[in-house]
Amino acid sequence: MAKITPFLWFDDQAEEAAHFYTSIFRNSKIGSVSRYGEEGARASGRPVGTAMVVPFNLDGQEFLALNGGPHFKFTEAISFVVNCETQAEVDEFWEKLSEGGQKGRCGWLKDKYGLSWQIVPTVVAKLMSDADPERTKRVMRAVMQMDKLDIEALEQA
Repeated sequence: MAKITPFLWFDDQAEEAAHFYTSIFRNSKIGSVSRYGEEGARASGRPVGTAMVVPFNLDGQEFLALNGGPHFKFTEAISFVVNCETQAEVDEFWEKLSEGGQKGRCGWLKDKYGLSWQIVPTVVAKLMSDADPERTKRVMRAVMQMDKLDIEALEQA
C-alpha cells in the first residue's frame, strides 16, 4: 500500500466511478470492495451490500473511494494532473474524462462526478522553464487561451 493514498468521497457513486476511471486508464484495476453490512447499512441508511469503500489503482496510483453520502462535494481546490507524452494521449484523456462532465480552460476539466482533472502535455514543463523569458510568456499566454492543450501550438508559441 502506498504511503499516501487519495481518498475520494462520493454520495453513492464510488463503485460506478471506480469502474469509469479504470476503463480510461491503462494498467488499472479495482481491488476488494468493502460493502455495508447490517450495522453499517442501518447507520448509513444504505441497503445491505451497497459498496462502502472501493479501492482502485490507476496506472500505479492507488485511490480509495467511499460512498459516504451527500455531505461533501468535490471542488477545484483538489485536482489530479494527467501527464501526457503525445497529443493523442491528451485528446483521449480529455474526451473520456470530460464525457458527461464539463470542459474548462488551460487543460482543466470536471468529470461527470465533479472531480477536477488537468490534462497536461509533459512538454509544458519544459516550455515554461525555457531560458528565453519572452518564450515562456508566449507559452503562458497560449495556455491561458486554450481549453484542451495543443502541443503543436504550444511548441510554436
